[in-house]
Amino acid sequence: MLYDNHGRLINYLRLAVTDRCNLRCFYCMPEEGINYKPRKELLTFEEMERFVRMVAPLGIEKIRITGGEPFLRKGIHEFIQRINEIEGIKSIHVTTNGTRTKDIIPHFDSWGIKSVNLSLDSLDPERFFKITRRREFDKVMESLNLLLEAGISTKINAVVMKGKNIDDILPMIELARDRKVDIRFIEEMPFNGSGKHDTWTYQQTLEFVKSHYPQMGKIKDAPFSTSFNYQIPDFQGSIGFIPAYTRLFCGTCNRIRLTPEGMLKTCLYDDGVMSVRDILRAGHSDEQIIDQLKGVLNKRAKDGFEAENKRKQGKPVSESMATIGG
Repeated sequence: MLYDNHGRLINYLRLAVTDRCNLRCFYCMPEEGINYKPRKELLTFEEMERFVRMVAPLGIEKIRITGGEPFLRKGIHEFIQRINEIEGIKSIHVTTNGTRTKDIIPHFDSWGIKSVNLSLDSLDPERFFKITRRREFDKVMESLNLLLEAGISTKINAVVMKGKNIDDILPMIELARDRKVDIRFIEEMPFNGSGKHDTWTYQQTLEFVKSHYPQMGKIKDAPFSTSFNYQIPDFQGSIGFIPAYTRLFCGTCNRIRLTPEGMLKTCLYDDGVMSVRDILRAGHSDEQIIDQLKGVLNKRAKDGFEAENKRKQGKPVSESMATIGG
């Protein structure tokens, strides 16, 4: 089993398969996009699979496929199926914007996908366009309906942005009244290409929701949960609040991240602690790579604030979330 120097169990890998995205959400990247890495600088599916096969016997049992938009990468379907067959991997999950999924959702169950986090920040087509800079709203809503019809466990991830989509909070919650969908409100973070942001804290969102749903009550959070979860009586879905910027869940963090370039991150806020791509391509053995992995976990930051302070050359957080894995 993998543990860090603070005694935290590591059993969850977030695997970003591409830095490319077909939306231009302003809280993630500039309108002109980012400088995408050449394909040769990204991990191949074979390299990713080798890494997963290395860490599965060490207790990594949950994989989340992210991007960018993961379904933009050719061959992703076959890759997911291969990962699902690795001994020790108990569940595969996907985070997607839903613009490229409507035709493949019927296959999710057979591919081994247990749940989907759907990024959706507004239920108003015009606000959706202003946030994403693309007119893809209808495709996302069609994907949402198909996911629910297929009985796939679905969460909506909505980044709450001051002056942008506060009017969407209550309509978003109402989606959970008669549908088995969980709504998660996320604090805006500085991973947008500029580092500038004006966070509406999870406490502000929570108090806003409580003022309209005073009967909403706290429910038990799952182990390693990043959200504080609540239930409104007679609602089929739950409501969660993720303090992604105030970083209140670090004490139970059980995850590591692998970026599209193969940079291992032991915290969302660090700038990378080990290039898996480079050591794979240098011909290191599985045993050598595992030893290096254990070494960086033994120096893991206590929380996101410490990780941010330790960034190389004091470089502030400003990279696009698409380069990290949302």
